[in-house]
Amino acid sequence: MILKGAGDVRVVGEASDGGEVPAAVAEHRPDVVLMDIRMPGVDGLTATEALRRRPGAPEVLVLTTFDADEFVLRALRAGAGGFLLKDTPPGQIRDAVLRVARGEATLSPSVTRQLITHVTAGPSPDRGEAGRRLDQLSTRELDVALAVAQGKSNAEISADLFMSVATVKAHVSRLLTKLGLNNRVQIALLVHDAGLA
Repeated sequence: MILKGAGDVRVVGEASDGGEVPAAVAEHRPDVVLMDIRMPGVDGLTATEALRRRPGAPEVLVLTTFDADEFVLRALRAGAGGFLLKDTPPGQIRDAVLRVARGEATLSPSVTRQLITHVTAGPSPDRGEAGRRLDQLSTRELDVALAVAQGKSNAEISADLFMSVATVKAHVSRLLTKLGLNNRVQIALLVHDAGLA
């Protein structure tokens, strides 16, 4: 209902179970899937993981009543572009859909706080594996990856690293391809896992 009332967002389909998502995506080809975690049959996290592994997958924005750390991290590591709570005001949900469609990450403020706490106080990730993955990057690509991990926009990275926004976008695209990742959030998590952020 919220999205159908937004003039710049068009709802093209719905699925009531995570198992229905692949067929609905194949039929309707959405830019963004708004995924609930709690669904009968296949849950939204499992559906997100399966969907984001597919070539040409749409962006995923997870919407849930639960902001538990393990849900947030699992969704983001699976390639979700955002994580919102269902009590998010309607206008902010619409804005989040548009941001995720542009490839930007978005998190509810309470989720951001929990994620920061979890990342800074949680168990140490496998730094060796993350470091090995980052070792395949050129110096300039690593500079861009570090800036992405700091939450900088393309324009901010452009100004900081003295390159055009188009060049920054090209570097981010190469990072995603080289590292086998889906979005900027996953770049940031990998940089963190390597102990570089």
